Amino acid sequence: MFGDENIVEIIIKRTIVLGLIIMGIILIAVKEAKPYALGLIFGTSVGILTFMLMEKSVKRAVIMKPDRAYSYTVRQYFLRMFIYGIVLVIAALADYLSFLTVAIGLVMIKIVIVSMAIWDYLKDKFK
Repeated sequence: MFGDENIVEIIIKRTIVLGLIIMGIILIAVKEAKPYALGLIFGTSVGILTFMLMEKSVKRAVIMKPDRAYSYTVRQYFLRMFIYGIVLVIAALADYLSFLTVAIGLVMIKIVIVSMAIWDYLKDKFK
């Protein structure tokens, strides 16, 4: 399915599309939508940026020796988890952000990846 295409770009584009769809639903369905919309934008943006950080760290770790690569990837993992923690604390403390939509935005990359895997499985199963 992906051949020569950059899978990271595909995942990011689909995440943005899913975020826009959810944003549209929020703007239509909720009366005071601003905190929800800002939370979704904030969470999705940070989710995409940490995904790009993960891509960069994987590309760098591949060319390292195994022991250095291990310690490097562990440090990068903890850095990403620290970023997630800071974002969630900000979402909990800021009254202009919805904690729920920030959390949804943070996991949206994972939702897209899992849905792509399920879609590919179903597509191959029913050929």
